[in-house]
Amino acid sequence: MGNREKSNSDTGVVLKSRTERKTKRPRKYRVLLHNDDYTPMDFVVRLLQTVFHRNESEATQIMLHVHNHGIGVAGVYTHEIAETKVAQVHMHARQNDCPLVASMEPEDDEDAE
Repeated sequence: MGNREKSNSDTGVVLKSRTERKTKRPRKYRVLLHNDDYTPMDFVVRLLQTVFHRNESEATQIMLHVHNHGIGVAGVYTHEIAETKVAQVHMHARQNDCPLVASMEPEDDEDAE
């Protein structure tokens, strides 16, 4: 892989050097909730608390943002976790006969860190 052998002909010793590899942080994705005219606000708050582990105050703020702006960020996660959160939102919504929709989008590089 990143190993190189270097030999010293005077001593007969073979040295192996390893090249450094920088690990890249995984790309993050925003999980978005979309407003609709049918999903009850208290359901969205409870969903934010259970699926996204938000306290009541944070959940209420996010729900109001979604209600007033049409869309809002529920959380930011790695790709696999974001996919799971979107699926959980859809599952809970269907179980409660709500048309709530969630989606995910990559976080901009300049927003990272």
